[in-house]
Amino acid sequence: MKTRRSLMLLLCCNLLLCTYAQEKRAANSIEILPTDNKDEIIRKSTLVVPNDLQYEWQQHEFVAFIHFGPNTFNRVEWGNGKEDPAVFNPSELNADQWVSTIKAAGMKMAMVTAKHHDGFCLWQSTVTKHSVASSPWKNGKGDVFGELTTAAAKQGIKIGVYLSPADMHEIEREHGTYGNKSPVRKVKIPTDPELQKKAKQVFEYELDDYNTLFMNQLYEVLSQYGPIYEVWFDGANPKPGTGQTYNYKAWFEMIRKLQPMAAIAIKGPDVRWCGNEGGETRESEWSVIPIPENPDTYKWPDMMNDDLGSREKLTNAKYLHWYPAETNTSVRGGWFYRDENQSVQTVNQLLDTWYRSVGGNSVFLLNMTPDRRGLIPDTDVSRLKELGRIIAASFKTNLIAGSTITASDSEKDYPAKNMTDGKPESFWKPNDGKESPEIIIKLPRVTEFNRLVLQEEIRTRGQRIEAFAVDITENGKWHEIAKGTVVGYKNIRRFPMVKTNQLRIRILASRVCPTLSEIGIYNAPEMLSNPLIARSKQGLVRISCPVPDPEIHFTTDGSQPNTQSPRYEKPFALPRGGVVKAIATINSSRESSEVISTKYDICSEKWKIVSAGDAQKGFDENLAIDGDPKTMWHTPWEGKISNHPHQLTIDLGETTQLRGFSYLPRNDKNLSGICQTYRFEVSTDGGNWVQAKEGRFDNIRNNPVFQEILFEKTFPARFVRFTSLSSVNDDPYLSVAEISVITR
Repeated sequence: MKTRRSLMLLLCCNLLLCTYAQEKRAANSIEILPTDNKDEIIRKSTLVVPNDLQYEWQQHEFVAFIHFGPNTFNRVEWGNGKEDPAVFNPSELNADQWVSTIKAAGMKMAMVTAKHHDGFCLWQSTVTKHSVASSPWKNGKGDVFGELTTAAAKQGIKIGVYLSPADMHEIEREHGTYGNKSPVRKVKIPTDPELQKKAKQVFEYELDDYNTLFMNQLYEVLSQYGPIYEVWFDGANPKPGTGQTYNYKAWFEMIRKLQPMAAIAIKGPDVRWCGNEGGETRESEWSVIPIPENPDTYKWPDMMNDDLGSREKLTNAKYLHWYPAETNTSVRGGWFYRDENQSVQTVNQLLDTWYRSVGGNSVFLLNMTPDRRGLIPDTDVSRLKELGRIIAASFKTNLIAGSTITASDSEKDYPAKNMTDGKPESFWKPNDGKESPEIIIKLPRVTEFNRLVLQEEIRTRGQRIEAFAVDITENGKWHEIAKGTVVGYKNIRRFPMVKTNQLRIRILASRVCPTLSEIGIYNAPEMLSNPLIARSKQGLVRISCPVPDPEIHFTTDGSQPNTQSPRYEKPFALPRGGVVKAIATINSSRESSEVISTKYDICSEKWKIVSAGDAQKGFDENLAIDGDPKTMWHTPWEGKISNHPHQLTIDLGETTQLRGFSYLPRNDKNLSGICQTYRFEVSTDGGNWVQAKEGRFDNIRNNPVFQEILFEKTFPARFVRFTSLSSVNDDPYLSVAEISVITR
């Protein structure tokens, strides 16, 4: 008997030790050994978990980006480093207005471009004169970053900082440090003697001139403004080829010591870029990512493929690393404010991106653009506040309260009831090997809902669920209402309103076994669909709305439409251009959509293609001026392929005064042939040409959206010639969805 008790005690101890060993093996990164088979790799993937700062970062969910600087005043996306600091002079800068807008939108952190690619610093830097200290704003004594951090602290908003590694000012100025091939030498950070006196710690590194400058700037923003929760390193460089390298190892080490809870984003080990700047999301966003070498030495690239973490991808890994995604886009059509003709995303568009990102295992980083006053524009404020109101109303009440929840399998210490206790640290887990269990939820009453929220217990158990389906009972039978793939931190399913007292969640596939920490069902307010405005090549404007029997009202004089405005009944002519604004209403005008505004210039009815390069079959040059953004001209990718330059010459049919031109790149998520650098010429007779503009579409590779280019002066023209000098992928092609001119 004594021997049996001893044996039982030994077995219990061994079980505890095994459990303890398993927990100890859970880590932010795990090595894959040559002897690991596919099953062992999958098992190891469930042990990859976020570290403390990654887990806190994920819980921010919705973060504000703020792009502000000389580009705002020069109306460009990328500065050239030669801008005069005197252009920076906001008349009414109010960081409290920024933060109150951020808070009303439901965001938890604000991240400002403290230094963009032009090298201009929004704080009083000790290592460059290209900053607010050289501007007339507040007589050179201002500090944008300081004002933002103060305002954020008052309203309970966290702070992140964007610091561009690229620095055009240091490239362009005489004796600049960027790419100057200076030798590496021992330096102290901070270098400034006054900052050294105040420093709690002085760092010593071996650095070249530019890394010394950059690390001083990094030190200044991380040591003087309180807690920082994200440091964002952009990978873009407007002028590559200088030979400058970055000492990421030293940067990361100093960040960890100065701000240990700051997630290092985009070119660092903690957070990755989603791969585009348009708010596009993946169907399956895995946080467990295979990498080819030790994360301590890995040079983190942009990861842009659709599939980053499937089982197939994991089998080729050397390491598995927890590397969550951040999805970014801008409220306006561009990262910096230009003018009030700039497109502004609707609440519906912003809400859709919020659902796909926050509800798709990503953090949503939404950019706002202070104007030249230093204020978030009124239109943007209104839409952001409405966005926040809808999100808050949608998830105010979890209708699952009081339900009975059961599962087809549960491990003893992780019962099904843990999924509805409101405690994210508790969770349900079936036994290992049960990869496709089912959960049934019996509601206390018949309930209407249109949203389902699932959350895995990623903190200690990682990401496991690969596919699931959701059913409800109707007339005693199960009926599927939604499907999903990965869950991770959070998955939100949207579907039309349903009514039931019972639902079922079927885990279709998982790794080893699934976990769920939270389940929620909600009744979110539905928004009325917005009007769709389109104009044909002939200049006829059509307005529609995808709801039954809408009443649409519109204006063309710039005023806001209401029920007293003209009612849209048939297409109307607008050949010379203008601004069309429309609103849709239903239920005797008790429900209304947002006001949608679209700007048009002269239509292309009289235009003719004079000359163009060859075209791929089905993609001829006339599609570049057909008024349809879904079609495009594309040079051949089969047969005889010609290289740049590619030209398109257009007869406008009449002489008119041109202020600029526009280029709409293809919008099918393919970058082939998208123009990077261009030349635009004008002529009154088709024989004598004048160059109106030559340049590059800044950031178009990462953000392939509608491009408007204004000339320095107005030109009379009947003929125009667009020349593509290079493409974003350095391929030999050119693709054009639409080319147009700006006269208004």
